[in-house]
Amino acid sequence: MVDTAPAAPDDPDSPRLRIAMIGTGFMARAHSHAWRTAPRFFDLPLRPELAVIAGRDPARTEAAAAKLGWSGHDRDWRRVIERDDIDLVDIVTPGDTHAEIAVAALEAGKHVLCEKPLANTVADAQRMARAAESAADRGQLSFCGFSYRRTPALTLARRFVQEGRLGAVRHVRAQYLQDWLSDSASPMTWRLDRVRAGSGSLGDIGAHSIDTAQWLTGQRITGVSGVLRTFVSRRPVLDQQVGLGGTASADAPLAEVTVDDAAAFTASFEDGALGVFEATRMALGRRNANRIEVNGEHGSIAFDFERMNELEYYDGAAADDEAEGFRRIQVTDPAHPYAPNWWPTGHGLGYEHLFTHQAVDVVTAVAQGTSASPTFAEALGVQKVLAAVASSAADASRWTEIDEETR
Repeated sequence: MVDTAPAAPDDPDSPRLRIAMIGTGFMARAHSHAWRTAPRFFDLPLRPELAVIAGRDPARTEAAAAKLGWSGHDRDWRRVIERDDIDLVDIVTPGDTHAEIAVAALEAGKHVLCEKPLANTVADAQRMARAAESAADRGQLSFCGFSYRRTPALTLARRFVQEGRLGAVRHVRAQYLQDWLSDSASPMTWRLDRVRAGSGSLGDIGAHSIDTAQWLTGQRITGVSGVLRTFVSRRPVLDQQVGLGGTASADAPLAEVTVDDAAAFTASFEDGALGVFEATRMALGRRNANRIEVNGEHGSIAFDFERMNELEYYDGAAADDEAEGFRRIQVTDPAHPYAPNWWPTGHGLGYEHLFTHQAVDVVTAVAQGTSASPTFAEALGVQKVLAAVASSAADASRWTEIDEETR
């Protein structure tokens, strides 16, 4: 634990958190922005230092270091995690590499932040959780990047649930709808390869809904019945990566898609609530509609990330027969989570702020020597729900229990 007095962002003598990032893609941009921004808007006990970024492609890694603000670059992540001048390893690579990198980093004495989902299999996630538990005894902390938890409106919603404003939770319905794969001619990317990604819409975006639902309600999912669909089974081989997708030449050969395009499942929560979940990257017109609604005996909350600065709240105790309906709360007031450090009331936040809030919480936890949720153990719980949905879908949607011992 270090002195928790704020560390000046430009003072070379202030206490530092020296970070190594493994990966150079989309999430590398989001995390890099967050590490740079956090100490300029929040008083942090440690100053994040972007020490080195590692990637497989030397030219791309060098370019990422220059553009994203990293002091150094390397193509060998193993060499990076053994460095004495690194405190935390930030893993933003595809899921098939998470376990190897995270376990090695923890064994090398580093703190670890790993993007979601934690791994591609329950076995790998269990290995990571065990390594995290052992590392915690040595003082190393582990975090999983379910960044939507850091949306101020969702954090406020959780506060309402914890305060008992909704009463006993009865229904949870969650949708995560995107459309970036709607075009059948969109090229093959690693997110469509089961070996690298583990699953498709289920693990890529459905994992967020599962984590949010369990975190928001404070209840674990105990059983599921699922359906998976792949609508486009072959896609042209990628020529150039652009954002989540990319481009392919007109005569590109076709590659087999080995993951789901859409997932849907029902779920039971440990206190009896009923859950309905849907995830797809082929809902034309829905760009990033990460939605959740929770209905309780006394009230309801509803959220849609496409209106991320708003939370809908229905207070059943204050119902008015002449003015029934949800109340729209603009979550930008100084009384709201994270909001006091940003703009005047009414000036909204964006996607990148979630990662800044994540960086703030991670830095604070490391400085204080306390865990920050979600831990690897919590992320393992999400992984087990993903596995149960996939198992159910492969067996005619058979109801699949998630055993207490394995949650």
